[in-house]
Formats: sequence, C-alpha cells, structure tokens
Amino acid sequence: MVQKPLCFVLMPFGKKVAGGTHAIDFDAVYRDLIKPAIEAADLEPIRADEEETGGIIHKPMFERLVLCDYAVADLTAANANVFYELGVRHAAKERSTVLLFAEGHGRLPFDVAQLRALPYELGADGKPTNIGELSKQLTEKLVSAKSGVDKDSPLYQLLEDYPNIAHEKTDVFRARLAYAADVKSRLATARGIGRAEIAVVEASLGNLNDQEAGVVIDLFLSYRAVEAWDEMQRVHGAMNPIIAATVLVREQLALALNRAGLGERAEEVLKQLVEERGPSSETYGILGRVYKDRWAAAKRDGQAVKANGALRQVISTYRKGFEADWRDAYPGVNALTFMNILDPADPEIEKLEPVVTYAVQRKIETGDSNYWDYATLLELAVLRRDRKAAMTSLEDALSRQREIWEPRTTLNNISLIRDARGADDPAEVWLPEITEALDQAIRGAI
Repeated sequence: MVQKPLCFVLMPFGKKVAGGTHAIDFDAVYRDLIKPAIEAADLEPIRADEEETGGIIHKPMFERLVLCDYAVADLTAANANVFYELGVRHAAKERSTVLLFAEGHGRLPFDVAQLRALPYELGADGKPTNIGELSKQLTEKLVSAKSGVDKDSPLYQLLEDYPNIAHEKTDVFRARLAYAADVKSRLATARGIGRAEIAVVEASLGNLNDQEAGVVIDLFLSYRAVEAWDEMQRVHGAMNPIIAATVLVREQLALALNRAGLGERAEEVLKQLVEERGPSSETYGILGRVYKDRWAAAKRDGQAVKANGALRQVISTYRKGFEADWRDAYPGVNALTFMNILDPADPEIEKLEPVVTYAVQRKIETGDSNYWDYATLLELAVLRRDRKAAMTSLEDALSRQREIWEPRTTLNNISLIRDARGADDPAEVWLPEITEALDQAIRGAI
C-alpha cells in the first residue's frame, strides 16, 4: 500500500470564543472543512490534539512540524500554541504550509494578507459555512503547494541564503543597525525643522525598496508629522510591497489620502482593511474622520439632507470603532461629540459618556498615555461644560503634543461643538481660552 504524504494540522480544538459572540466549533472546522480538503489533495491529515502525548514542548510535536511534507494552520483566535508551532514550521520548511482563519472573530496580531491566508466564514452555530467552495479552495492551495515553486515561509522569503547565512554577514547586520539608528536620529531632528529637511534625509537613503522596514516607516511617519500628505503617498508607492501591505502603513496612507482631499480612495483602503482584518478602533477611527470631512463639506455647501445622512454615518462609524476595542477611547469621544451635535438630548449620550471616560482614565492610570488621552479628557470636559477639568486636560495634552495635526484636530472638534451650541451657551465665557491656546500650539509648531 502506497503511503500518502502527511499533512499536519495546527489549530485549536473544542469550542472557543474569539472575537464574535458565538463560540467557534474548531472540531467542526476540522471535520467538515480542513480534513476533507486535505484528503481531496491526496494527503493524509494528522491533527495536533490527535497525538497521544499532550502539550507542545515534546519530541513528537517537533517531529510533525519538521518532518511532515505539508501543514495547514488555522490562525483563528490567535492561539499561542498555534503561533508557536507556525513559527517552528516556518523556520524548518521553506514551503508547503497553508494558512486560514475565520473572518470577524478577533484581530490577528500580524498582517495575514502578505502570507496569503485563506479566510472562511462561520455560521451562528460556530461551524463553517459554504463548506464545498471553501474546501475546494483549500484543496487547490495544497495541490499548488505540491508543485514546490513558491516559498511561503517569511524567513526563506526575506532572508537571503537562510538557513546557511554566512558568518561574515553579522558584520553587515551590525552596520545596518547602526545606520538605521543614525537615520532615525536625523529624522527626529528633521521633523523639528520641516518637510524640506526630511526630504534631505530621504534623498540620502537611495532606493526605499531596499531600506530596512523601521527606517522606511519612520520616514513615512515623519512626513505625517509635518502634514506632508502628498509625500506620504509617494513614499508609500516607493516602499517594499510587504511593508506597504501592513495594517499600520495602510491606515496611515488612508489618513494621508483623506487629508489630501482623496476621501473616496481613503474610504476604499479602510473598508478593505476591515474586510480583511475585522473591526479595529484605529481603522474605524480614521474612517470616521473621512465621513466627518464629507459631512463638513455637505454642510458647507448647504446640502442639509446629505449632511444629516453623513452625520449619522460619522456617529455609527466612530461607535463601531469604540466597540471594536473599549480600551481605545478616541473613537468613543468622537462619537459623543457628534451625537451632541446631532441631538444633545439623545439618551444614548448618558449611556456612552461614562464608559468613554472610564476607558481613557484607565489608559492614563496604566502610565502609557499620550496626547490623545488628555485631548479626549479635554473634549469630554467641554461637552460637560466643566471649565476646570477642561483647562487641566488642555495643559496635560499640550505638554505631550508631538505633531502639528494633533492640536489642529482637537481645535476642529471643539470649534464644531461651539458652532452647534451658539453664542448664548454658558461655556462661551471660557471656551475661547481653550481654542486660543490650541491655535497658539499649532502656530508655534509650524
């Protein structure tokens, strides 16, 4: 009897809750989706939990990871064991590892797009849907892996000559580390001078596609610090495609596109991220800004019906961002601001305000606070018409300001609140102090 090649399956087992409201039935995912696909590819499946020896740090597990011709890894729920096993597999095998994940069940801690993972959907019962088509796609990936043409391990893709890296390359590595630190130091100085100085540093780098990721991203964000939106788009087009495909870069590209007046393109980038990666406070926060600018434009043009529809979209998007991660208060306070603008009597405001306040206070108490945390407290105090708390939060926020656009964004929101309330509002006695201080911070940073 001819033995079939083994295909090792790395995945959780049993039922687990991850991201969504329903438990995922991983046994059903294996039984109904993964196992049939492996068998259809003329391979023999073997699952980690089917082994007699439990745990992860043991000889049989390493043998399966290193010696099995093929492997399938389900990354859903970001299971620590699965990720450890995948790391071992990628270090040992340059190809023949296929990845998949359930959409909408937790955000994965890295960008799976560059690793070409296969997404699948789950029903309310936690079992995979559209099994026939998904199983077929997984089989096709395994059959394609048999060709042995494409490398799927990032180590083998990105490190030349891995694993037989020549010893003398360590000297080159040390030099690159020193070079990267020097460039980042020069960029930090350049940000305090302006975009022209940042451009001088960029010109010294040569081809950005060949630069270390940290250097390229630092350059990209340095242009953001001076509101050089067109330069950010240009740098994005010149960087290595793997870096360009990361979530952080794509989110910041969308921010730059929107600030450059290309809101529709920014919306496309952000919606694609949500589709690929699931809900995110940062992604929805930037998307909320896109809709906010769309609302402002409709309002400015006297298109009342369009403006009201856009305003509801702003609120809905910011609330989705806050609900995606309750620890991030920034989209939450934006939702509150625009809820107050739309209808100050909305009963949802009283429900949401204490939750947002608690979230930002907890963040500050952890010691990992920044400008946006205190700007959030400032905006909350303005909404409550609390002058003392507003002035304290203003001082704390400006002492942590890093970039021009930070106080500009805060000033914009507070100005919107003032406009919505009118000149007769009691807070008008002291609100000009706040807006003038923010304006000075902006002018002082330019």
